[in-house]
Amino acid sequence: MEKKFIGAGLLSGLVAGIVAFIFARIYLEPLVDRAIGYEESRSHAELEIAGGDHGHEHEVFSRTIQQNIGAGIGTVAFGLIMGAFFAVAFTVLWSYVGRRHPQTDPRAVAGLLAASGFVAVFLIPFCAYPANPPAVDLEGTINGRTSAFLTITVLSVAFMIAAWVLAFYLSPKIGGLYSAIVSGAAYLAAAGIAILLLPKYDEISGELLNGDIIVLSGFPADAFGDFRFYSVLNQIILWTVLGLVFAVILTMIGKRQARAAQAPASVSAG
Repeated sequence: MEKKFIGAGLLSGLVAGIVAFIFARIYLEPLVDRAIGYEESRSHAELEIAGGDHGHEHEVFSRTIQQNIGAGIGTVAFGLIMGAFFAVAFTVLWSYVGRRHPQTDPRAVAGLLAASGFVAVFLIPFCAYPANPPAVDLEGTINGRTSAFLTITVLSVAFMIAAWVLAFYLSPKIGGLYSAIVSGAAYLAAAGIAILLLPKYDEISGELLNGDIIVLSGFPADAFGDFRFYSVLNQIILWTVLGLVFAVILTMIGKRQARAAQAPASVSAG
């Protein structure tokens, strides 16, 4: 059964990655192109102010390859990885829930797990360090921001696992609803404290000045807001598709098991 869950997770992650990439290609990539154009304009303007020569960097891969092949492979690979982790987490959860509460619908467990994954893997880290388009992050802070982002992601996942364990522990004592409320509140409190303790980064590009003259305005606010909005929506789509496809495959597995169980009974009756 574990192998079937892993296969279901990988297939679900593949489908989710493909759907998320299609969405990103339509809505996010144009914003990335706009950000890259702003970055190039700002670099040229800074060189003009400094009196330097304009250098032309040659891309190893063209934007066409980057936004189609590169982004596609990256998004699908992320979906596969999340699908594999999702399957492992579901296997562990169902080994406990299915044994203690056999009447529980495994699709409901998959749905709750997908929601938890979205919150722990994306939403909380995003609240701490929202996604930025190119030309916003400063080169001197990239390493620090990356380390802080990985730290809050690991902590968020660890806190979510602890919250599930706490919910299972409290459920027989205070009931399922109250245990979910308490464990959820504990998770949010722990994540909030971690965010407060981690360093802050404010890197929105402001106006470029040459004395008192505005040479270039700051990064467009509408593009900045749209990029973050579609980044959130992209992850909602990925985790929703992952959970839905996994639930559909669980339904198919359940029907096959039911038919297999009925077959010996039919033979015996004959």
